Amino acid sequence: MSTKKEQTRERMRDAASRSFRSHGFAGVGVDAIAKAAGVTSGAFYAHFGSKDGAFRDALEQGLDEVIGAIPQYQSEHGADWVRAFADYYLGKAHRDDLACGCAMTTLSPEVARSEPEVKALFETKMKKIAGLVADGLPGGDEEQRLSRAWSVLGVLIGGLTLARSVKSNRLAEQIGKSIRRAAVDAASLRAREDD
Repeated sequence: MSTKKEQTRERMRDAASRSFRSHGFAGVGVDAIAKAAGVTSGAFYAHFGSKDGAFRDALEQGLDEVIGAIPQYQSEHGADWVRAFADYYLGKAHRDDLACGCAMTTLSPEVARSEPEVKALFETKMKKIAGLVADGLPGGDEEQRLSRAWSVLGVLIGGLTLARSVKSNRLAEQIGKSIRRAAVDAASLRAREDD
């Protein structure tokens, strides 16, 4: 059983993660995150040290969720795991839920404006994610699979951003369908290498 302090920290981590994913770094303040977690701003600072510290924690937590999910999809869906992952990733439930959506998509724009330390954390985690995707792709050598993995990730992350950015649900669905197909094609052994 976790201690009260551990439970409070988890509430704060969850509130920070949801807030940053929903509103971006600049769109939410420490007071709002603390209120969402049911703690004081002082407790927030005691746990994270700063808003930047909370963002780094939320980013790491969010990318670790992806690191855990990819092997699970590979295990559950076998050779068809990319299609299953793309169906989930671009599906309406995931598309409409920014607060619980994938950190790769929701937090990447924030990372692009961040300090080098945050970019280094993001890079380390994304390399791990790309490696896991590559491990689940058929054929080719390691470099070719890794190239296709980056393509799959780029297509999914960009596609979800685009689908989330349009007003029309019908257009969002059309984008999702097109991007699903592109992600599966990018994962395919038939995907041509430019190098």
